[in-house]
Amino acid sequence: MTARDMEADSISKLHFLTKLYRKPVFAAVFMLLLCLGGWYASGRLASGFMPDLDEGTIVLDYHSPAGTDIEETDRLCRQMENIIMKHPDVETYSRRTALGMSFKTRPTNFGDYLIQLKKDRKKSTPEVISDLRRSISQAVPLMTIDFGQRIADLLGDLMSTPKPIEIKLFGDDYATLQKLAAHVEKVMQTVPGIVDIDNGLVPAGASLVFIPHEDRLSQFGISLEDFQEQLTAYTGGIPLSQSAGVIEPNPAQAAMTGGLQIGSIQDGEQMRRILFRFTDFADNSPELLQRQPIFLPDGTTRPLSYFCDVIVNPGEIEQRREDLKSNITLTARLENRDLGSAVDALRQALGHQLTLPSGYSLSFGGAYAEQQQSFKELATILCLATLLVLTVLMFLLREWWLSIVVLAISLTGICGCLLALWLTGTPLNVSSYTGIIMIVGILAENSIFTVWQYKMNLRRGGTPDEAVDYAIALRIRPKLMTAIGAVLALMPLALGWGVGAQMQQPLAVAVISGFVAGLPLLLVVLPAAMRLIYRIGRK
Repeated sequence: MTARDMEADSISKLHFLTKLYRKPVFAAVFMLLLCLGGWYASGRLASGFMPDLDEGTIVLDYHSPAGTDIEETDRLCRQMENIIMKHPDVETYSRRTALGMSFKTRPTNFGDYLIQLKKDRKKSTPEVISDLRRSISQAVPLMTIDFGQRIADLLGDLMSTPKPIEIKLFGDDYATLQKLAAHVEKVMQTVPGIVDIDNGLVPAGASLVFIPHEDRLSQFGISLEDFQEQLTAYTGGIPLSQSAGVIEPNPAQAAMTGGLQIGSIQDGEQMRRILFRFTDFADNSPELLQRQPIFLPDGTTRPLSYFCDVIVNPGEIEQRREDLKSNITLTARLENRDLGSAVDALRQALGHQLTLPSGYSLSFGGAYAEQQQSFKELATILCLATLLVLTVLMFLLREWWLSIVVLAISLTGICGCLLALWLTGTPLNVSSYTGIIMIVGILAENSIFTVWQYKMNLRRGGTPDEAVDYAIALRIRPKLMTAIGAVLALMPLALGWGVGAQMQQPLAVAVISGFVAGLPLLLVVLPAAMRLIYRIGRK
């Protein structure tokens, strides 16, 4: 059997397909339905930045009210731990209080949990987070909590955007900014799906201000440096001086310690220095400090209140600046809602309920700002890819209409991707956007082979219908093999099977849907368009 006979036999087996593309109405209806479906899905498609993961590990950041000592913070944490361990899907946890990454010291009221879930859990990680958030907020309302997942939280820290939503307020007067921040916080609480709201106000905690009476200090021959050193022994503790491995008190300390020499303490391979202080933290108070003795050069003492006034400062809000402007940044996380719709709803709510004074501005940051920047860059890449595809088509085919048709078919495959993402509930994010860009190139490549075979058949002297039939008959098997092979290879990722599969799940869904939508485009729409272009060219 000759090659021509084999082609004729293949065409006879594709009798149903030839009937479809020889009636342009079927191709037009399919294109119209696909474009309408893509347009409809694009308006209702969820959007995000990075793919949502079910890691099985929860990061819980917490802090108690400013000024809370470590004992009280520990008591509140134990209440939270009882709630955490009562959850049936929690396996174990670890806690850090007043300590951060790399053993960095933090305030005594700050800390975090690392919660490990069971492998055979009944609920997903976001569902467990919702349960714990609700239970802890009701049982320990004093604690400010913030939930996340380990990988997502780490990526957020690396990109300096640990929270999905950030609202930045800029202005000159910090008091006015605080009022606006309180108003914005109330608006955020009314938007469904926005949780773990932080108003961005960081209180410094209560503090003591000592105002010395310099005339009385000079009267008794006490310098400000000596007075400060004695005062430190009552508030924070003073390190004893060290010489040749032995810690010795300096002259000012000798009056307080009676000339004691205290040796250093060795802890393993480290030498621990010793702080000298008169009172414990738990027993200390402003009233007790005012009664503490101050040693005079002649060995007598007088109370601290004689030499200074002690003022209790209830605490102030830390003022922050960004781009040389006073700034307050409110942050929040999401629960059962995508990033795009949450920010749109929040933007509408702020537009109706918030009026900014002159000179004050508001902007969105966080993962949303990163998402918008990434989408702009990916859109630029898509435009450049379209131009490059058109350049390659013109170089190979040297016909405007054929090149435009192939490019239009390639871009129409995007509608199939959007429709599949909406039907499967997969958000449009960086991963799925990358899959959409890939589909444009894949469909263009397959179209080029079909058009090139069509032109070769025309040069052999065949009629346009025969050329189209032979081109489709020769290319249908490679197209089906490519599509089926890609779908089967990406199916485990699309279904989320395996460790880390959820990271590439949106990309797999986009590519599979592009192949599924691309087969009718390549086997029905493209041949119908080639026949139509030839007829228009003859006329």
